[in-house]
Amino acid sequence: MLAVNNVEVTYLDVILVLKGVTLQVPEGAIVGLLGANGAGKSTMLKAISGLLDVEEGKITRGTIEFEGHVINRLSPEETVQLGIAQVVEGRQVLEHLTTEENLRVAGSVYKRGKYIKQDLDMVYHYFPRLKTLRNHTAGYLSGGEAQMLVIGRALMAHPRLLLLDEPSLGLSPKMVKEIFEIITRLNRENKTSILLVEQNAKAALNIAEYGYVMENGRVVLEGPPQVLMENEDVREFYLGTSEIGRRSFRDVKHYKRRKRWLV
Repeated sequence: MLAVNNVEVTYLDVILVLKGVTLQVPEGAIVGLLGANGAGKSTMLKAISGLLDVEEGKITRGTIEFEGHVINRLSPEETVQLGIAQVVEGRQVLEHLTTEENLRVAGSVYKRGKYIKQDLDMVYHYFPRLKTLRNHTAGYLSGGEAQMLVIGRALMAHPRLLLLDEPSLGLSPKMVKEIFEIITRLNRENKTSILLVEQNAKAALNIAEYGYVMENGRVVLEGPPQVLMENEDVREFYLGTSEIGRRSFRDVKHYKRRKRWLV
């Protein structure tokens, strides 16, 4: 469904952020994109969704194809119309509106006016908590509830490819489990393809069918989840364990001193 081919992205015509990234998302699959802060994961999603222009970034090399069509130069509105929706990092809700008003605004933006009632029912099916909070001001939602809302808002577009940027960020383990269970249901029941950007490697690999690891703007490892979880470097630097057991943060944060994939 999605093919990213040797893509480079530059900000302000000077800063090279992505350095020849290649990855694929098969139709109906969940694919994890893992890596530390600054690896280029969010930039990759913005390149796909057309949001680079907002931050004065542009694709300077390579192609991004969605269902066989090159989408490098499409606007965010055009990519949504094709069936791609991004949930950006940070849970940016319209704070002064109610939960349901946030969803209705999305339905209006996506030009699905006559289907809004059905779309709301669909969102509430996956997020019943939002239904009980539909008249609550969005700015007072908890972090987990706000995350449900921004995912629900994206679902109002009925995307065939959903781009999720750090959905677990700042959430309790219980809420992370709930959010990831819903993501899995969306994939299985709606056949929605998902590209999932996560620092929580364990949570992502538990639901993904394939994974990529990014470092410094490059893909340095890829493979099925079980293969990645058994890789000693992934276990040490992203899962917090190694052959000698759990490592301290002091040890792990200096992982650049030895990375077999860069040797």
